[in-house]
Amino acid sequence: MFLTLTALFWAGNAIAGRLAVGEISPMLLIAIRWSGTVLVLLAIGGTQARRDWPVLRARLPYLATMGVVGFSAFNALFYLAAHETTAVNIGILQGAMPALVLLGAVILFGERLGMLQIAGLAITIAGVLLVVGRGTLAALQAFDINHGDFLMLVASVLYAGYALALRNRPQVSPVSVLTVMSLAAAASALPLALAEGWMGRMVWPGPSGWAVVAYVTVFPSVLSQILFIKGVSLIGPARAGLFINLVPVFAAILGVALLGEPFEWYHFGALLLVLLGIWLAERRRT
Repeated sequence: MFLTLTALFWAGNAIAGRLAVGEISPMLLIAIRWSGTVLVLLAIGGTQARRDWPVLRARLPYLATMGVVGFSAFNALFYLAAHETTAVNIGILQGAMPALVLLGAVILFGERLGMLQIAGLAITIAGVLLVVGRGTLAALQAFDINHGDFLMLVASVLYAGYALALRNRPQVSPVSVLTVMSLAAAASALPLALAEGWMGRMVWPGPSGWAVVAYVTVFPSVLSQILFIKGVSLIGPARAGLFINLVPVFAAILGVALLGEPFEWYHFGALLLVLLGIWLAERRRT
């Protein structure tokens, strides 16, 4: 239940990104989101963070970089993508992250892949190409790719790098680590919001915009992280990781049900390919 809710809240971030269009500008959304996340985390884990501070301080540049890349930069591209593509597309492209992490582990850490892992990577990439090409080979050959889809692909690569960097995080409370990374994300998002205002593009939130802020702060940023940590402790990381595969499924369902977005044949085909590819890629080698 914890891990299923985690996937649902993460999928809801794609819906929130679409609902934010016209209600709050993307850089302001990121700045408020991560500032609010820091306040929530300090309220629930500030005492533990102070205890862990000597260890955290020694790794501060590393953690700050992770927060900027994995939280601030990723979400900047994520919410910009939401202005130009659908929540269904965002969810399916986001579903490629586990395969990107596996590919990064091969490149950066020299991990060896079995035939199932190689097949899984190839199938996942085929699913991604099916989405960005909108089901036609001609669009890929002409590089006629939706700008929002391209931004989401870049965002997925950044988050995969963040996930790989988690391997070397300080071995202290996850809430303490999350607090420091969220603080770095908030600090790096503030200049982006100021630049947005200077260019005259800032949209201050009304009631609907504040509702989006509240959702992305409480659910994808804080509650889902706590539920994920709890879920991993109950059933282990290998089984828990498989539940991330539910994110593109939930995003597609929510995008169609709540936003009335179209669900084309190539969305269905891509969803099947991505899920099959991840399932194969994550199977343990004999």
